[in-house]
Amino acid sequence: MLDGLSLDQLRTFIAAANEGSFSAAARKLGRAQSAVSELVRSLEIQLGVDLFDRSGRYPQLTASGNMLLATAREVIAKVDAFKSQAKGMAAGLEPELSVVIDVFFPIHVIAEAAKDFRQQFPDVPLRLFVEALGGTVQPVLDQRANFGIVGSLPAMPPGVVTEPLAGVMFLVVAAADHPLAAIEGTISRAELAKHVQLVLTDRTDLSKGREFGVMSPQTWRLADLFAKHTFLINGLGWGGMPSHAVRTDIEAGRLVELTVEDIPAGGLRLPMSAAYRSDGPPGPAGRWLIERLKICSGAR
Repeated sequence: MLDGLSLDQLRTFIAAANEGSFSAAARKLGRAQSAVSELVRSLEIQLGVDLFDRSGRYPQLTASGNMLLATAREVIAKVDAFKSQAKGMAAGLEPELSVVIDVFFPIHVIAEAAKDFRQQFPDVPLRLFVEALGGTVQPVLDQRANFGIVGSLPAMPPGVVTEPLAGVMFLVVAAADHPLAAIEGTISRAELAKHVQLVLTDRTDLSKGREFGVMSPQTWRLADLFAKHTFLINGLGWGGMPSHAVRTDIEAGRLVELTVEDIPAGGLRLPMSAAYRSDGPPGPAGRWLIERLKICSGAR
């Protein structure tokens, strides 16, 4: 008997509970009161449970009815979400949006855009990955991500389309007690080469054989920006960091911005882009998020 339950019965049950009477529920649903009463009664028979106490002037939810009402609302909400998701997919909306983010890109910008994304596409789950160098592109090439936010891999593989986002300021820093921090004026590349440089390493082969921003033959390589940040603060080397990640440390005196030969005062601007396969451009949700990121990051 329970296999014969219908969504119409559940919606009518919910309406009767919400409106406080069968007649009010009938007006709400645009149906005859007798039809509403019959649907609720047939549901009770199938469940083997009285949902309403009809002894008074208006039907009152029984204890069982009150408990089952919460479940009925959950069922209808999930069905409505199912229908909405299917409708979106039929219109080309992604069933899920996967995005790989360059570790240098400000996460607060992502969070700001994600808030609006949740309002705009409540039925599209958002899956985010944080990577560096080729790790921001390989998932796009492998079709594990709809698009990537790329900055630290300057050269794109064939078949990848990019759209500019705002750049990220990049500073060269060292701990306040590091020998380089005691040098006044511009530090030569020859001097930098005497000290260990902390460098992010690529988890993929896309940058194999190429070096980006390496100025010292002495390098320690880390695959995590948080680890690099911690090593810098502990004086284990010098290196480049996005300014938003070290601003507080510089203000607190834990890190010092180094003035380096051939690098302008205030650091370098690292271009950032949204990247996706030319044969798999973003759908409606991905396109919306890219445009939103352009606004959040200041790119136009």
